[in-house]
Amino acid sequence: MESFTDVQFWYWWVFALFLIAVEVFAPGAIALWMGISAGIVGALVYLFPDLLWEKQIIIFAVLSVISVAAWRIYAKKHPPVSDSPNLNKRGHDLIGQNFILTSDLKNGVGRETVNGVIWKIKGGDLPEGAKVSITSVEGTTLIIEPEEA
Repeated sequence: MESFTDVQFWYWWVFALFLIAVEVFAPGAIALWMGISAGIVGALVYLFPDLLWEKQIIIFAVLSVISVAAWRIYAKKHPPVSDSPNLNKRGHDLIGQNFILTSDLKNGVGRETVNGVIWKIKGGDLPEGAKVSITSVEGTTLIIEPEEA
């Protein structure tokens, strides 16, 4: 019967597959790098079968810490670029759009339907029929300015 000290290379590879499977179900890029580290330790045990299990654990721990730290540093320096940067910024895609007021703006505040959605709008006092442009968004309020003639 094998003892705990007789760790085979494929034990590490099974552990690596387990960690990578964990990453699939709970993404966070930590289990992935630990799984890669376990795979490397498995390769080292394959190449050097007499490697003590204590050294295997130390190599795994050091590789895991280094790889996770390196990934975090890399990810911070190279954030992912989104093809939809305004996806969760409601109203930001309306900036620059022009429309005609359907009601007077009194005290600089009013409501207007833009693209089928009723928005609170803010700007100077403007009469009905004025051409305006959306310049920015503050929360759920569109900031408008009169369009230059």
